[in-house]
Amino acid sequence: MAHIEYQKKKSLSPKWILGGLILAMLVVASSILFLFYPFASKEKATYFSGDHPILFEGKQQGNGILEGDSIFLPLTFMQEHIDETIIFDEKSKSIIITTSEKVIQMPTDSLTFFVNQKPVDLQVSPIISKEENIYVAIDPLLNYYPIQYKILKETGAVWIQKDGDHYVQGEITEEDVHPEILRLRTEPSLKVPYTAELSKQEAVMIEAEEEDFYIVRKENGISGYINKKHVNKNKEVPINITQQSKTAALPKINGPVQLTWEAVYTKNPDHTQIPEMLGVNVVSPTWFSLIGNDGSIKNLASLDYSKWAQSKGYQVWGLFSNSFDPVLTHEALKDFETRQYIIRQLLHFSQMYQLQGINFDIENVYQEDGPLVTQLMREATPYLHEAGLVVSMDITFYAGENNNWSSFYERSKLAGIVDYLIIMAYDEHSGSSPVAGSVSSLPWVEKNLQALLKEVPKEKLILGVPLYTRLWKEQQKEDGTIEVSSQALSMAKIKDWLAEKAVQPVYDEVTGQNYAEYYAEAEKATYKVWIEDELSLNKRASLAAAYQLAGVASWSRLFGDQTAWTAINMDPNKAVTQK
Repeated sequence: MAHIEYQKKKSLSPKWILGGLILAMLVVASSILFLFYPFASKEKATYFSGDHPILFEGKQQGNGILEGDSIFLPLTFMQEHIDETIIFDEKSKSIIITTSEKVIQMPTDSLTFFVNQKPVDLQVSPIISKEENIYVAIDPLLNYYPIQYKILKETGAVWIQKDGDHYVQGEITEEDVHPEILRLRTEPSLKVPYTAELSKQEAVMIEAEEEDFYIVRKENGISGYINKKHVNKNKEVPINITQQSKTAALPKINGPVQLTWEAVYTKNPDHTQIPEMLGVNVVSPTWFSLIGNDGSIKNLASLDYSKWAQSKGYQVWGLFSNSFDPVLTHEALKDFETRQYIIRQLLHFSQMYQLQGINFDIENVYQEDGPLVTQLMREATPYLHEAGLVVSMDITFYAGENNNWSSFYERSKLAGIVDYLIIMAYDEHSGSSPVAGSVSSLPWVEKNLQALLKEVPKEKLILGVPLYTRLWKEQQKEDGTIEVSSQALSMAKIKDWLAEKAVQPVYDEVTGQNYAEYYAEAEKATYKVWIEDELSLNKRASLAAAYQLAGVASWSRLFGDQTAWTAINMDPNKAVTQK
């Protein structure tokens, strides 16, 4: 048998075993560290570009120009970020700024600018042009906008702050940390490029936070991300910029506005023959109309009428129209100088005829000229308010695009400018309509009114109501087609027609009005009428009251009879005590 010899194997030293384990752990740890540790990027990113970068709302928004000691901002920056209503008028080479109280004209390369046509002299031009770009000096603008600015050291950045901005004061930690940790990063990570370095206990502005990072800004304007644990938050700093403003001293009206238009086409009515109009507190005679491309105005006003109206307790708001001519309107409104000429004439007329307001009736305008109409109102309102005049404007309901009678009105913008917008809630079916129908059915009015109130505050909206009715005639022609025509009749004439034809109206649920129909055998024609009477007018006044509108306006005084004034009175309890 073979002999097998067993030899005991020598065991390893505990020290070797321990050393091997430690080495293995170090290898694993270094592998994990290599794979997962976010080594900080050493790449530096450029934060600002160009000279005098504009710092606004947390980022660069273009570049300014330094001329002497004055900083100039691009007009495009002002339009995009501060005031979209600033315009550049090509003809006068001027920037036009409007506020609720002032119209500012800043001509290019001039040492003078104008505030409500009064000259203001400066040491440098407020407007310069360079490389086909227009720049405006920021210092004069501080009087008209709630903004302030600083020119920051090191970077030369122009930091613009607006009223309502805020930030939190902060301070970098005083603990010893690796310098790479105190670098501002372009994103909330150490792996991305940095924009600037921070030092221990450096003061910063905390503008926002994202997960474990703050967005902080250095005093030189450069900002970036840094981990929250390296920043100590202090107090919040709000930006409060107050500006003085005056409230226009306008003629007061007790209660809702109750206006009626006085249609003046060639001469004024004999006011001695005008009966009492119970509840009416404003008359608006159609006295002024645009007649020239240069902005010249035709004047049919009467001081006698104005004095008579005021003796009856009525305010007089003279009406100015564009003559409903789209071409004339474009030519007269496209330049600052002609708009100013229109305004000067209206101011002159308001003094001559002792007016309390101006009513703008601008209709039939190309859709693309809507901004010109709005600009006229921006420029006119400060002057008219300064003269103590109420400013109102007539508008229509929205009726689709490319409609000269509707689509050009910038309703929400106009509501922010004028004292009142008067909605001409009629001609649902106009005289040229191919089908017979109501001038202004109640459901149609309410539906459109609800839509309009999304753009116009109720306290600025006056409901315009018709005092006329269209008498429709449907007549069959020899070829079998139906010819439709109509004529507008006053309240009194419709009553006479009903009496003459011995027709008894019936209530129409669909329109909310009394309706009558008559067949004329001799003419082979059917007459139809949706009547404006005490019933429909009272419903309109109730609608205005239900939606808490500013009042009611009626077109026109001549179409109404004595029952109209009582019917449209929004305050019947008060009306019985009026003379």
